[in-house]
Amino acid sequence: MHAFTPDSYTALMTSPSSTQTDEFLWLEDIDGAEQLEWARQHNAKTVQRYAQSPAFERLEKGILEVLDSDDRIPMVRKIGPLFYNFWRDKKNPKGLWRRTTLAEYRKPQPEWETVLDLDALAEADKENWVWHGAQCLQPEYKRCLVSLSRGGADANVVREFDLELKQFVEGGFTLPEAKSNVAWKDIDHLYVATDFGPGSMTSSSYPRIVKEWKRGTPLDSAPTVYEGSADDMTVSAWRDNTPGFERDFVSRQMDFYDSETWLRHADGRLAKVDVPDDSNTEVTREWMLVEPRSPWTVGGTTYKPGSLLAARFDDYMAGQREITVLFEPDDTTALDDHSWTRNHLILNVMHDVVNKLEVLTPQAGDWKRESLGGAPELSTIAAGGIDEDENDDYFLTVSGFLQPTTLYIGTIGKGEPEPLKDSPGFFDASRYRVSQHFATSKDGTRVPYFEISPKNLQADGKNPTLQYAYGGFEISLQPSYSGAIGRAWLEQGGVYVVANIRGGGEYGPRWHQAALQENRLRTCEDFAAVSEHLIARNITSPQHLGAMGGSNGGLLMGNMLTLYPKLYGAIVSEVALLDMRRYTHLSAGASWIAEYGDPDQPEEWAWIQAFSPYENAKKGQPYPPALFTTSTRDDRVGPVHARKMYAKLAAMGYDASFYENMEGGHSAATDNKESAFMDALGYAYLWKHIGRTPT
Repeated sequence: MHAFTPDSYTALMTSPSSTQTDEFLWLEDIDGAEQLEWARQHNAKTVQRYAQSPAFERLEKGILEVLDSDDRIPMVRKIGPLFYNFWRDKKNPKGLWRRTTLAEYRKPQPEWETVLDLDALAEADKENWVWHGAQCLQPEYKRCLVSLSRGGADANVVREFDLELKQFVEGGFTLPEAKSNVAWKDIDHLYVATDFGPGSMTSSSYPRIVKEWKRGTPLDSAPTVYEGSADDMTVSAWRDNTPGFERDFVSRQMDFYDSETWLRHADGRLAKVDVPDDSNTEVTREWMLVEPRSPWTVGGTTYKPGSLLAARFDDYMAGQREITVLFEPDDTTALDDHSWTRNHLILNVMHDVVNKLEVLTPQAGDWKRESLGGAPELSTIAAGGIDEDENDDYFLTVSGFLQPTTLYIGTIGKGEPEPLKDSPGFFDASRYRVSQHFATSKDGTRVPYFEISPKNLQADGKNPTLQYAYGGFEISLQPSYSGAIGRAWLEQGGVYVVANIRGGGEYGPRWHQAALQENRLRTCEDFAAVSEHLIARNITSPQHLGAMGGSNGGLLMGNMLTLYPKLYGAIVSEVALLDMRRYTHLSAGASWIAEYGDPDQPEEWAWIQAFSPYENAKKGQPYPPALFTTSTRDDRVGPVHARKMYAKLAAMGYDASFYENMEGGHSAATDNKESAFMDALGYAYLWKHIGRTPT
């Protein structure tokens, strides 16, 4: 019940509000030979200018050491009686899917059993496989559906895997490459939504038809369970195989935030789960939890957006409306996450983007509440149940900008959690401090941001400062440790800033909805307000202030370039949306209309145009240098945006640079080595323009 979180062209492009020629439309042929050669030529220019020096090599090496470190915490997931981890390092660049026991995992150096060697598989198959996870059939956990991506794209190949034999099942369930939604029903049946041929996919490039596929039968003969419309985002179906609570569900995702869900009876009848379309809803055993995004009136009571509500699922489906409020937000508090154990519910609550944990125990009336602890100052704490069907054990992590992650294990009701594993420190954190500040945006809104800086910082306006943000899709940016940022930015003498701008989820749905569609420019106003606050505090100045963001944050960067160019000395935009006139016709762009609006509707294009960097780039402006990075295999946002934006700016004579990784998907990298290069390129670019060459 959750959304997925982004022939040649010779005709003239016509905008809804005007007619003009898009001279770079030819770059939209993603895999065309001429287009790929164009990308390689411009990659070479960027590498020559920014990635061929001893300083760059040291920067890249330092980041790769962090990513490949054997001392990282191997985070695990319990599948049946064992604990599984996917691990990449220098020896295993594509990765190992491996497992161990809890007793072994408690040891400083556990013994691991390899389940699947992705490097060996890639060599045998002659494919650049990227691990995209596994779904395992409960409660026996003997068979899994393994998802593999060619080169990191969102589209997967799905193969049935035997966990006992540690091999793919000969003649087992297999799906060809597609953006599929697939789930176990039982050992002999799958729910499959995939590309069934012409007309079976939505305008968002996801499946619109879900079928029930029986083992040993052709997929094209599988009976249809549900069929959505071409304008929907996607459809899916799944079975909850929790013993004693087996239920089948069907979901229609109309857009990124609105969906309908039905309980599917044994005879195929669908009974709608009558909750708001814009809610996040989940069913666990006897309980249904609902998080409405807008005010919800039911049973004579109106519940706030961002609340967490509980009802007994069977009673609710029978028409009862007895609802218990588990969490209610206020102006500075929002629910970040929740997780079940066997008998309890863990809530992760944010107050001004800093966490605390509560444990709720179901009972008649208000549920029992106890504290599970709060995070150290300006850090993040998170907890989740290990096996919600079996026990009340949980993992807990604590992390901060200067605090390497510590993993704890505990059991609710049995004292304090015990430390299990510590991540190493990759830089000397004692030299730095973290502080939280609040800027005032254009409309008077209080916008928080975190600043990580040297303890001996001189407020002289000369500090190279990197400001980062995302600002979309109700995603929060919280304090977290990054050895790469420590090495590549802080240790080089920089200040690092994370801006918690509207569009994110730092204060719940209201914070997100305040910057949707016609209000999108508020993300830019908030980001600019933080920049102006840093300058007013004399932490930095425009010539020493750089900005960076990826995906939706890359769109933000494009807008900071075209709307607020005088605030920055350089900008890095990664895997970004940039051409908002065409975005719904590129890759998975149509799935984000609920976030940005529909440019094919003239009344909406009128305000979308205001935050379309590609549309708004003009000659004769004081644009700072800008780097655009992307990936050919990014089938979510796609490389087209970065190609066209760079080409347009370069044609206008601006100092713009471009790099397109030929693999990598939306992460722009398939392994740690590629990740280190892409990260180092962005940091080296900023050092070149707002500070100095890194040491």
